Amino acid sequence: MASPLISTAELDELLGQRDAVTVLDVRWRMGGPPGAEAHAAGHVPGAAYVDLERDLAAPAASPVDERGRHPLPTLEAFGAAMRRAGVRADRPVVVYDDWQGRAAARAWWLLRHHGHDRVRVLDGGWSAWVADGGAVQTGAVLVPPGDFEPGPGRLPVVDAQAATAVDVLVDAREPERYRGDHEPADPVAGRVPGAVNLPTSVNLRADGRFRSPVELAALYAVEGVTPEESVAAYCGSGVTATHDLLAMELIGVTAALYAPSFSGWVSDPERPVERG
Repeated sequence: MASPLISTAELDELLGQRDAVTVLDVRWRMGGPPGAEAHAAGHVPGAAYVDLERDLAAPAASPVDERGRHPLPTLEAFGAAMRRAGVRADRPVVVYDDWQGRAAARAWWLLRHHGHDRVRVLDGGWSAWVADGGAVQTGAVLVPPGDFEPGPGRLPVVDAQAATAVDVLVDAREPERYRGDHEPADPVAGRVPGAVNLPTSVNLRADGRFRSPVELAALYAVEGVTPEESVAAYCGSGVTATHDLLAMELIGVTAALYAPSFSGWVSDPERPVERG
């Protein structure tokens, strides 16, 4: 099975082949502006822009939603968004962002979850593409509609009860949010009891590209994450946890996603929260 990552050189080679790949620009970050303007200012040639809030999440019912701040999209909405972006069932997809893969991983996971087998994340994202001299296209991108029809979810997911029953529950947020020192997005600070902290930053080298599988395996094993254990991951709203899921796939661990994540956990005031 191909790596879930693709290098800038590999993508450049694919772009030189007619109709060999669909590229999705998923530029987004928590608290930042939508990435449409950045996409128009410069993108990988032929890349269609995918709006994370609109295309990769359903609207939250309220500020405190059991499904979290970024609920998983419906099959119908996700399929329509992917077809608008030109995704075809028979053609590989490469996704990238300008957040070192943290948003692109959400698109990677959703496409895999709903039946597309050939999806990869551009290692290092937009900054790596530019740094490595990749061609840059500006303006709007019009792509022929795709034919991708998402199927029922097939990757492991867990609800709140099952999340606390796995051998290792991974919190992908930065340490200060894990400890409950401060909470910029959710009404309660802290973590799901028993969770270990493997922030997405540990997955990356200084240049923003992923560490080697050997390095990642060692880092995750310290927290008890191995192929022999049952593992689930969460973050604040279910977006950046997929970055840890991608890292774990690199080391042979198939972990489940607790999609509502901490924002869904604290929607029920009866659920306990740990701090410190």
